[in-house]
Amino acid sequence: MSGLFGLPLAFTTPLLLSALIGLPLLWFLLRLVPPRPRRIAFAPTRLLLDIPPKEETPARTPWWLTALRLLLAAVIIIAAAGPVWNPPVAGPASSGPVVLLIDSGWPAAAGWAARRASAEGVVADADLEGRGIVLIPTGEPPLEPRVMTPRETRERLRSLAPVPFVPDRAPALASLRKALAGAPQASVIYLSDGVGLEGSEAVPADIAAAVGDRPLTTLVDGVREPLALAGADNAIDALTVKVLRADRATLARAGTVRALDMRGLGLGEAPFAFEPGARETEARFDLPVEIRNDVARLEIADEASAGAVQLLDKRWRRRAVGLVSGANADQRQPLLAPSYYLSRALAPFADVRTAEGAGTSEAVDRFINDKLPVIILSDIGTLPPETHDRLARWIEGGGVLIRFAGPRLANGSDDLVPVTLRRGGRVLGGSLSWEQPQTLGSFTPESPFRDVPVPDDVSVQRQVLAEPDGLLGSRTWATLTDGTPLVTGERRGAGTLVLFHVTADTSWSNLPLSGAFVDMLRRVVALGGSSATEAAADGTAGTVLSGETVPPSRLLDGFGAFRPVTPTAKAIPLGFNGRASADHPPGFYGPPEGLVAVNALLPRDRLVALDLSALGRLEPYRDATPRDLRAPLLLALLTLLLVDAMIVFLLAGGFARLTTRRAATSAVLALAALLAAAPLGEARAQTAPAAPAATPAPRADTPMTPAELDFAVQATNATRLAYVITGDATTDEISRAGLKGLTDFLGERTALEAGDPMGVDLSRDELSFFPLIYWPIVPGAPRPTPATLARIDAFMKQGGTIVFDTRDAETVLPGSNGAGSPANDTLRAILAGLDIPELEPVPRDHVLTKAFYLLRDFPGRFTGGATWVEALPATNDDEERPARAGDGVSPVVITSNDLAGAWAVGTDGRPLLPMSGTSPRQRELAYRAGANLVMYVLTGNYKADQVHVPALLERLGQ
Repeated sequence: MSGLFGLPLAFTTPLLLSALIGLPLLWFLLRLVPPRPRRIAFAPTRLLLDIPPKEETPARTPWWLTALRLLLAAVIIIAAAGPVWNPPVAGPASSGPVVLLIDSGWPAAAGWAARRASAEGVVADADLEGRGIVLIPTGEPPLEPRVMTPRETRERLRSLAPVPFVPDRAPALASLRKALAGAPQASVIYLSDGVGLEGSEAVPADIAAAVGDRPLTTLVDGVREPLALAGADNAIDALTVKVLRADRATLARAGTVRALDMRGLGLGEAPFAFEPGARETEARFDLPVEIRNDVARLEIADEASAGAVQLLDKRWRRRAVGLVSGANADQRQPLLAPSYYLSRALAPFADVRTAEGAGTSEAVDRFINDKLPVIILSDIGTLPPETHDRLARWIEGGGVLIRFAGPRLANGSDDLVPVTLRRGGRVLGGSLSWEQPQTLGSFTPESPFRDVPVPDDVSVQRQVLAEPDGLLGSRTWATLTDGTPLVTGERRGAGTLVLFHVTADTSWSNLPLSGAFVDMLRRVVALGGSSATEAAADGTAGTVLSGETVPPSRLLDGFGAFRPVTPTAKAIPLGFNGRASADHPPGFYGPPEGLVAVNALLPRDRLVALDLSALGRLEPYRDATPRDLRAPLLLALLTLLLVDAMIVFLLAGGFARLTTRRAATSAVLALAALLAAAPLGEARAQTAPAAPAATPAPRADTPMTPAELDFAVQATNATRLAYVITGDATTDEISRAGLKGLTDFLGERTALEAGDPMGVDLSRDELSFFPLIYWPIVPGAPRPTPATLARIDAFMKQGGTIVFDTRDAETVLPGSNGAGSPANDTLRAILAGLDIPELEPVPRDHVLTKAFYLLRDFPGRFTGGATWVEALPATNDDEERPARAGDGVSPVVITSNDLAGAWAVGTDGRPLLPMSGTSPRQRELAYRAGANLVMYVLTGNYKADQVHVPALLERLGQ
């Protein structure tokens, strides 16, 4: 039996349908036979007998009544022919067994019920004809083909299910050839899914070659085309995934992709739509990164197949990376800052977070509290003990700390580095310089960079050296051509500690300009999870994965549902990124804390529609079991007979006597009931409770106290200099009088009209209101608390400058750098808790020497002490520059010349303290030094840029 006009309809006795040819003759006969006339008693009929008769024509039957009776006749004929809906597949005429080849990969899962019903119909026909069956599923391991009875085949079909991968049809074709070789009279029925991966277009030709000239019937279409997911990408602002189809139809199609977490809870939905003829489209989840990182499964709604599921492990998570830089916040060239290079390199695969306006300790505490998995410290030297200990615990708990070298790290002293560094003086004594730049040599096989191509364009001018010991080789991840380490790393507990021995900018190497820099950071960041916490107090941490392979944990079946692990599933290597197969079904592998996802499709895979036109007769799948239509047709026949009788009764006037006005009355009553119900619904709508008004959220900021408000108003209503309140009344009075004298001098000689100086309490007052703070060092003063040191560090990082004055130049030995001085010892104790950059005596070409006046030195009450500022970048010896400056203002100025003592004046304007030198211009030079210092702090390297204007104009030819 076969379909009729493409419909799933067939007849057991199709020869009886030939009786439909007689319906036109029946129409003609029914039109000739009139209906029975009505009889009416008419007394004067006698008078009509003498009227001469004319041609008499009978009244005709109405055409629509004739059509109804023809339909009755057609229904009788069709019912007698034995109609069957969804007839079983009609196999080719043959006397041998039926070879049933079934595609059983995940593309067949979408219409598996229809495929199984079609296969059972084939078995039913073979049972009626007494033929055996050879069943060959393409997704099962190849077995020796054998002829089974219909009963055995039915049992086998009940247990058959689609496999969760795209099977290789070659073993199944080998079994098909063996089956046909042993049964020359066999016929073949191929239940195809019509789908393959790119590169499998030759499958229909292989099947045709294996079947040869034997009868072949192919079932395809009739079921919904399968959809698949591939190429999930957790981008900067959204999670996207490709939705694929084989393009067997050119119609538009839409749907929804759901995002679930590991427990199966929904996290979001994203729509998708195919344009006509398109083979792929995209679904986009606009979710916060924290929610996107919890997504473990993407699935197409109402599409039950393993290909419609995309599993995500930690490799797809977009990690949040905290960035802390040792550079000053007021750099005048932000595009050359280390934070800029790191942000651009991390942007494709991570969310970079910075702690604007916070010091190192505060930023690290904030990132750890937010459970960030990765923190990068760029040239951070000294860490406060509390910050150091908390970072160590965070690494033990699973965090990844990445450090970059620089001048501060070279002079640091903490042990949060994977190898022991060679230490030196403040001029990078632990660094190495070459006459010729060194190039990148190799990546060690144990490092995460082992599969990164070694670039040949990376050169290194300076690096921080590691002390050679027995552990250096095992902790080296990348080396230069001379064998010295470029990147080192080690595991600490559940976390990882990594050190790049160069800076994150281009001052020491051009590595940040190389594409390998992005690849290296990507692999290091991938070592962390989506979040990290501090280790427990006893030092315990999470389990560290070990070994080269991980066993299956949760696997998918062909319908995309999780199922128990089967004995045939094999372990996968760590970092496995291949397509699912019979040995490695799709699912999760490994322990819960280190799951590895295997999917049915790779990101580059695309589906194609197979051309099956050469595979014999093509038929559609049947989505239900065969159904005999004779009973419904007989019921329809009785209904039509009843309708015909009612029509005849109507034409005879039988309904005229049954007419009554009660129907109109009932209609009026029904209409009145409906109208009465309308106001009730309206009243209910009007009495519905109103939604409560939204309550404004309370403000999160805390109001300032009156004292804090008064301090802020006074500090900001004019530009003011500030001094540190030390607690020593004499020292504080000299500091106030000195800054007052300097302010008056600036008002007379410059355009600056500053307000009176103010004293600040470092532990309580806001420091950001002041551009410059003068700090006289009192010998033996207690060291500030860690919280106060963090405030000071943040002030300097945000652009502020502190002038430390030990005021002991007259008592220390020349060339001793203050060694043995009580004030100098107090200063060293303070600086030990701060992240201080590399310092140097003020060079002769420094912008500070010509910010307002041209000066050679910076005297105060004393003249013998040196003035120290942040070290400037090195320049070529043959480069002639009238002035040299870094990217910003030095956050630290250290002197011992007692500047405030030289500036201090009384209420009458006379100096309070005598000068130690004999030069009559020493106090004037001290004021000029103060003016240069204030202008330098307020204008930065403006003067260094201005002195280049003549040279620039000369080059431009102006």
